[in-house]
Amino acid sequence: MLRDALDTEPSTSAESDALRPILDALRRVVRDLRLGSREAERRAGVSGAQLFVLQVLASGPAASLNELAERTHTDQSSVSVVVRRLADRKLVARKPSRLDARRVELSLTPAGQRLLARCPEPMQARLLASLERLDAPERAALTRGLGALVREMGLEGASADMFFEEPVAAHARRGQKATDDADG
Repeated sequence: MLRDALDTEPSTSAESDALRPILDALRRVVRDLRLGSREAERRAGVSGAQLFVLQVLASGPAASLNELAERTHTDQSSVSVVVRRLADRKLVARKPSRLDARRVELSLTPAGQRLLARCPEPMQARLLASLERLDAPERAALTRGLGALVREMGLEGASADMFFEEPVAAHARRGQKATDDADG
């Protein structure tokens, strides 16, 4: 694919001038998210996605994973991975719902509250707040433009995991590699 992009006709100065602000804007957003995730890892040992979920739960418990997914603007499978990691570290409590035993209620533990208190605002929260401040036509244009970009890149079927949160399989492979490296 890179070869295809490089084999295209050279951009005119006008095309280049039109593309640069788009790329610069994407670079700024991705950089901010990446640096925010690194800072969360440095300060608290959690990913930016994990910090974002903790912040969302700080505003009130979630009655289910689906509710938390809705509040984080992601899908249930992505938020489930993050919650599992937070629960394993005793930062999030999972308990069966009193109203529906099929559901799991989620809340911050005291350890999760303490961790959150010493962390900066998650960059994902800043991104979300900024998107909410855009007026409806700007959000619609952004949706159309990013949707077209995803389509042109052939990414429609790719998973949309939370920012900078490794999928379970990659996390497990990395853990296995670390174990293999330690053994050998």
